[in-house]
Amino acid sequence: MSSRLKEVYRNEIVDAMMKKFNYKNIMEVPKLEKVVINMGVGEAKENAKVLETAVKDLETIAGQKAVLTKAKKSVANFKIREGMAIGCKVTLRGERMYEFVDRLINLSLPRVRDFRGVNPNAFDGRGNYALGIKEQLIFPEIEYDKVDKVRGMDIIFVTTAKTDEEARELLALFNMPFQK
Repeated sequence: MSSRLKEVYRNEIVDAMMKKFNYKNIMEVPKLEKVVINMGVGEAKENAKVLETAVKDLETIAGQKAVLTKAKKSVANFKIREGMAIGCKVTLRGERMYEFVDRLINLSLPRVRDFRGVNPNAFDGRGNYALGIKEQLIFPEIEYDKVDKVRGMDIIFVTTAKTDEEARELLALFNMPFQK
């Protein structure tokens, strides 16, 4: 499935980008570098089991081992000490990245309740796109009966694009459903 998306990228997307932005060289065409999925678990400070289930969910969604993220500073108001595990993340590259993007755009996003498209303004100014998801249940890999708590996650698309306009066009050619 993902190799199909990679082939589409190589053929159609590269051609369309070269025409639109008048690139002289094929190496100038922006590409998807990596996809980072991050899940912050605030309840992990009281209950370590919550973090374990979040890691398991993230690994099921991504198909890759998740890494625990630890607090950089101690914050008394949040009752967090430095070095305490407070979340998990996965960085996808290559084949797994294309497969995940394909599943996200074609299977998961259409399952979001009252879905009208993703925010077209969530670019950071350097060609990277951030997408927030409120529940992990939109992914078909997650079994509804085994979910203890609904958790959200952040998905960041890191591209080699220099501007937001180039990155928006790249993701639109990947069929990202932007709001009109």
